[in-house]
Amino acid sequence: MWLSRFWPLFTSLLYLLNIAIAVYSSIMLISSKRDPVKTLSWVMVMIMLPYIGVILYFFFGRNFRKDKMFSRKGARDLGLRKELCKEMLEKFQDRDNIPQAVRRHHKLVVQNIRSAYSLLSANNSVRIYFSGKEALTAMLDDIKSARTHVHLQSFIIEDDRIGNAFKEALAAKAREGVEVRMMYDGFGGRHLGKKFLKELQDAGVEILNFSPFRLFFLPPIVNYRNHRKILVVDGKIGYLGGVNIADRYYDGGDFPEWRDTHVRIEGMSVMSLQATFLLDRYFILNNNLGRRKKYYPFVNPKDKAMLAAGTAGGSRYYSQIIASGPDSDWSAIMQCYFTAITKARDHIYIITPYFIPSETILNAIKITALSDVEVSLMIPERSDTWLTNWGTMSYVSELIDAGVKVYFFKRGFNHSKVLSIDGEYCIIGSANMDNRSFEHNFEVTSVIYDAECARTIEDRFRKDLSRCKLITKAKWRKRRFKNKLYESLARLVAPLL
Repeated sequence: MWLSRFWPLFTSLLYLLNIAIAVYSSIMLISSKRDPVKTLSWVMVMIMLPYIGVILYFFFGRNFRKDKMFSRKGARDLGLRKELCKEMLEKFQDRDNIPQAVRRHHKLVVQNIRSAYSLLSANNSVRIYFSGKEALTAMLDDIKSARTHVHLQSFIIEDDRIGNAFKEALAAKAREGVEVRMMYDGFGGRHLGKKFLKELQDAGVEILNFSPFRLFFLPPIVNYRNHRKILVVDGKIGYLGGVNIADRYYDGGDFPEWRDTHVRIEGMSVMSLQATFLLDRYFILNNNLGRRKKYYPFVNPKDKAMLAAGTAGGSRYYSQIIASGPDSDWSAIMQCYFTAITKARDHIYIITPYFIPSETILNAIKITALSDVEVSLMIPERSDTWLTNWGTMSYVSELIDAGVKVYFFKRGFNHSKVLSIDGEYCIIGSANMDNRSFEHNFEVTSVIYDAECARTIEDRFRKDLSRCKLITKAKWRKRRFKNKLYESLARLVAPLL
């Protein structure tokens, strides 16, 4: 009896409490002066979904960039990069000191240095892979040839055939006395079993779990995952791109084909990849590694002028490695995309598996297309996640209206994250063209200032058009009403994805 008597009062108090929490959270959100679209979206979620909306915002909506939740204080590897970037900026005040190969793009180069402490570096070799099978095979070969150390980082590592091939290769090198470290994201690697990890640890591999994911005890950083894919071998060979360590990246999984793009670099840019890996390690363990010369074989304190100029004997491939995430002062990868897109003069080729851009990037693409620059976008016809798929489709109409050529990749799933600008330079990395990559995740990408590499990307793009369908305005208008409804609903939450 007492329950029926006090239940109306109890529910009323709960309702008032929810309103109070929602109003307080909304005020705090508005006062943070974030993107108005995102702000309004979260305010609606918190008001429309009692309690659930507040919980979702707490775990997924908060912005930790300004809060510096991921502190970099005391990270020696970042200090080294800052020092070298300062010297490089001073040297580049005289444009004659900027290498001729990148002088045309000096504004983008300087922007990347300032926003991400991204050194302009010269490399001896750059090789681009267009499938997970090729990239994973090459990575395994380089791991097996390691002499001093192997640093492997991947968002996803699975306990499957490919995952076990990497486990065996890493364990074998560790038993030989090579320093081996393996880092995985707590969410992306949540399926790794204790046996898998113990075998590596018993062999002497250092296991690094970035932000462990607990289903029933969710940390306040569920939304802030480490999406980077990095391999550094002996400080001289580096890999980055879109390929994770799982069978589906090798054989396609449920798709007829799983296309991806990964890049192998030999040269001074590996120093930036190494610093990114060691900085992430610092977040986990809160300590720096010694023996800097071992991890940075190109760093010679007596020849800082060479480093500040980003030069090396016999090198021809200039590039910048950009790391961005909740620990950085700026959304550096998004800003790099914006400048690259808006400064294009003739054409842009874009490949991304998820197209849910910020208003900044969306407007940059539309305005560039309207200004008579050919903009071609390749996205999968079918995605591996239904919500992001409908979110992506919700942008197609306005892109076509602006003159963007939108191609649906029909043969499987294209997981590449690539831009090529005017056939002069290209961008390859782990960052999707979506808010999650721009604002929430730890990402890494490379800007390669080389026409040959850009042409390689563009040749593959044109070759893949045979596997694509060009979406015209007339065709798109004929899609089913149900699809239009799903797109509209997904678009409502697109700023939150």
